Amino acid sequence: MTKYVFVTGGVVSSLGKGISSASLAAILESRGLKVTLIKLDPYINVDPGTMSPFQHGEVFVTEDGAETDLDLGHYERFITTRMRRVNNFTTGQIYDSVLRKERRGEYLGKTVQVIPHITNEIQDFIRRGAGEGTADAVDVAMVEIGGTVGDIESLPFLEAARQMSLRMKRGDCAFVHLTLVPYIPAAGELKTKPTQHSVQKLREIGISPDALLCRADRPIPDDERAKISMFSNVREDAVISVWDVDTIYKIPQMLHQQHLDDILCDKLGITAPPANLKVWDDLVQALEHPTHTVRIAMVGKYVDLSDSYKSLNEALRHAGIKTGSRVEITYLDSETLEPANIAQLEAYDAVLVPGGFGKRGIEGKILAAQYAREHRIPYLGICLGMQVATIEFARHVAGLPQANSTEFDPDTPQPVIALIDEWLDRDGSVQKRHAGSDLGGTMRLGAQSSDVKPGTIAHSIYGNVVTERHRHRYEANEHYLAALQKAGLVISAITQREHLTEMVELPQAVHPWFVGVQFHPEFKSTPWGGHPLFTAFVQAALQRHAARA
Repeated sequence: MTKYVFVTGGVVSSLGKGISSASLAAILESRGLKVTLIKLDPYINVDPGTMSPFQHGEVFVTEDGAETDLDLGHYERFITTRMRRVNNFTTGQIYDSVLRKERRGEYLGKTVQVIPHITNEIQDFIRRGAGEGTADAVDVAMVEIGGTVGDIESLPFLEAARQMSLRMKRGDCAFVHLTLVPYIPAAGELKTKPTQHSVQKLREIGISPDALLCRADRPIPDDERAKISMFSNVREDAVISVWDVDTIYKIPQMLHQQHLDDILCDKLGITAPPANLKVWDDLVQALEHPTHTVRIAMVGKYVDLSDSYKSLNEALRHAGIKTGSRVEITYLDSETLEPANIAQLEAYDAVLVPGGFGKRGIEGKILAAQYAREHRIPYLGICLGMQVATIEFARHVAGLPQANSTEFDPDTPQPVIALIDEWLDRDGSVQKRHAGSDLGGTMRLGAQSSDVKPGTIAHSIYGNVVTERHRHRYEANEHYLAALQKAGLVISAITQREHLTEMVELPQAVHPWFVGVQFHPEFKSTPWGGHPLFTAFVQAALQRHAARA
């Protein structure tokens, strides 16, 4: 029987519910338990696919092609269970499902209401995510409820969790509440009142937390923990101090040292071996004692919010761990790059151009790809980064001066990047798409396999076949591939099913390391395993750094 741990938040958002949930799941997994995580998002969007990265951060993509909240990236980086479509759902998906049932007459003429129909649907989605009644059923499902207690949007999710806890046997459910304990410099003390009010609000809903995670910029003294315990009706040993640290990978050990896993195992009636967090200790040791430093310029268009490239940032850090390096990332706004200042890239050991959508800042990205190519700086282009590298090569090497993407210029006479009008969807059905198609439903999404050309950089990294996750609409136009290849661009991986371009590169006789990929490899990078493509990229940066030293 699956046990459930609901993680809620209070006072303010962005306190780290996702990291806390993932860290606790990592501890429980280290105790031999099969664990999964589920994220409940209260916004009405069906998924975050069309939301601005400035507002929501990156969109994480699962193996089965779901566009999800970035917290699922944290989940996959902390536990071995891979996330799927069922591990993240939104208010929009819940209402869509209920309304479809109503249209089919499944409610037998009843008035459809938030209680019980919406809350029952939420509970069904949670159980589905936990694999109840299937071979995929887990021992513990961590359920993170987005938003903060008191938000009107979150109320149906909190009510569903309350109902679910009542319907389960005693000891099958636990609640963990994450809250803020701010330090007021003028008073010189931590203030517990916001936490008290947050718990009070949660209890008004009918939920009493079994443990409190108290976020602060410093460890919380015992007397303050005792005060929180008294006024929140939570055992003092279950008031857990969660302070700021220099890396998120210290959080599992922090929670374990305060016995949070023991508290929850006791509450849930779970008997499990002691936690073994050596992998996390080794990870922190490697992070804190690098032997090299490399500087990477990330030329993007969402650089004002680091969460826009969350998985990418972590993938570079993971590659740093694998190579014993500290990876220093400098974010350069592609809108500000022009011929007069592009030479600033010379100061870096490598250049990375990430994915993105729309024409804003594109010429700056093309300029960055050109500079990296001409000055033999290691270059990695991801998704849009591969496309701008292809456009740049077409313009300046292949004799196609007006080369462009139809995404940026629908009337370009040389569309080396274009929107393919036919695509086989995940279920094998043919999907038609065009420039006016819905943005949220016309992308190539999820894991797909490609054949890799022997003798290439790609082959040295992946071997014969590469399987990575995708999130894009536009493709390299097959009508221009022959001209590009004749000019020296290597097409080093092609999809097995539609024969689309997946990887491009320059011969190493021409450039030491220049690679573009249509997929998003950052989604599969983990701190303990890293990712071979990012590891190879950082190694190339190290070689340039050593040559210039």
